[in-house]
Amino acid sequence: MNRPHPRLPPSLRLGPRLRVALTVLLLAALTAALVPAVREEGYFSDPAGLTWWYAAAWTLFAAALWSLRRVPARWVVPLVLGGAVACCAAGLAGPPLTSTDSFRYAWDGRVQAAGISPYDHTPADPALRALRDDWLFPRGGAACGGHPDRVAIEPGVCTRINRPSVHTVYPPVAEGYFTVVHALSPAGVRHKALQTGGALLALAVTGTLLLVQQRRGARLRTVAYWAWCPAVAVEAVNNAHVDVLAVLLSVAALGVVVRRRALGGALFGLAIAAKLLPAVLLPGALAGVRRWRDAAALLVPAAALAASAYLPYVLASRSSVFGYLGGYAQEEGYGDPGSGGRYALLRLVLPDSWSVPAVAVGMLAVVAYVWRRGDPERPWSAALLVTGTAFLLMTPGYSWYALLLIALVALDGRAEWLGVAVAGAAAYVSVRALGEQTVPVAYGLAGAAVLAASAVRRRAGRRDAGARSAPGTGAGAGSEAGAGARSTPGGRQEAGPGAGRAARRGARRAAARSGEGEVRPGPPPRATGGADQPMWKESP
Repeated sequence: MNRPHPRLPPSLRLGPRLRVALTVLLLAALTAALVPAVREEGYFSDPAGLTWWYAAAWTLFAAALWSLRRVPARWVVPLVLGGAVACCAAGLAGPPLTSTDSFRYAWDGRVQAAGISPYDHTPADPALRALRDDWLFPRGGAACGGHPDRVAIEPGVCTRINRPSVHTVYPPVAEGYFTVVHALSPAGVRHKALQTGGALLALAVTGTLLLVQQRRGARLRTVAYWAWCPAVAVEAVNNAHVDVLAVLLSVAALGVVVRRRALGGALFGLAIAAKLLPAVLLPGALAGVRRWRDAAALLVPAAALAASAYLPYVLASRSSVFGYLGGYAQEEGYGDPGSGGRYALLRLVLPDSWSVPAVAVGMLAVVAYVWRRGDPERPWSAALLVTGTAFLLMTPGYSWYALLLIALVALDGRAEWLGVAVAGAAAYVSVRALGEQTVPVAYGLAGAAVLAASAVRRRAGRRDAGARSAPGTGAGAGSEAGAGARSTPGGRQEAGPGAGRAARRGARRAAARSGEGEVRPGPPPRATGGADQPMWKESP
């Protein structure tokens, strides 16, 4: 049942034009707040000030989303696209200041353009001195001193590249992207090439989300969760994280996997070969799948494409194509829970040594739940539950990991999961000003918001079921239909397999009692399942 939004008193209602104008005004304010957020050199020197800019941007983002809810439908797509372009333009307003990953991207592209495998040499390797320039490898005391983001590699020479003494960690599709950007970039553009690539990819994600939502008849307004999100402007555009490429491939995969499993699997394989994180989406893509043949139709192409992407680098490289991956996991505390801020929520209630087993058990439970109870027509809903749970259990410290989660929210519509992205930003920036307790507090609040919203949705679903079974709503039809209903991941409601038959049996009995004769069975009820309504099948 669709409940209308609570109506405001006539004196407080805005007309359609004023609603559009208010949304445009809030988008302009959001863009204005994003510019200093990406230009503020406060990550090392003033993290508290940078936190305030982030807080302002997220607050204006929330206000713009609220305003969009009441904008006339014909204005939604123009506003979503216009806001996406404005936010991406704001991300281009300055050089990357909170992450140095894009410098490694530029270096890997340059190395490959010289015909050298990026997995064979570290940036500090003297064998590659001929490829160095003054941008990635500044020289002299003035260029190297007083810059905490630069690392000395030789006397008088430093580099902007983080971890210059270890091999690259990026998968082959990402490496191919770096090479393409290098090949297409004019000389001297420096960081702008990868930032422009990030902006184009972010806009491509927006367009793909709109296409997927339109094809399945869902609300287009939820695409703004991605298009206007401050994390997209900061991490996908300004810091140019390659995660946005993996997000694009993942959204495309989720959009086609329901009807074309092999194609969806191939796209998942490419996404995983761009950034390993999209592997967490596979359980969601298999939600409700019971036959091994259907699962294989997805998993085999995914594995084949991922392996095919690695094969050329395996043949061309003398070193491991997994680079520093194992060392990176150890460095970030995923192997040793006591050494960092990972597993912060679990460590509040469990000994440190139990954290990794607890994550394994928790993730297996969630995967089993979405496989058994998930809706195969809505793989993004199950994928959001699995991915969001992984974030809450592992509490990653890098805010750009949440780009994948934000895209899933845009597909599914459960905005409460955006709190996990806010927690990621707090764990990366605000922790430098507020201390280590920022991580468990931020992720704890995000988890509480998710649980509260899920409880509200479940209660609303039960209330709707009670309304259907009340007198005058079809005698026994509503109650029998409600009896066949089940909850989907996240608290959405949908009818069980026998709900349609039960509803028709109840309607026939009610008609027989009233003397109206037999009611002929019609077509089975359809699940609405849009982002703005629960997964529920209406009784005839």
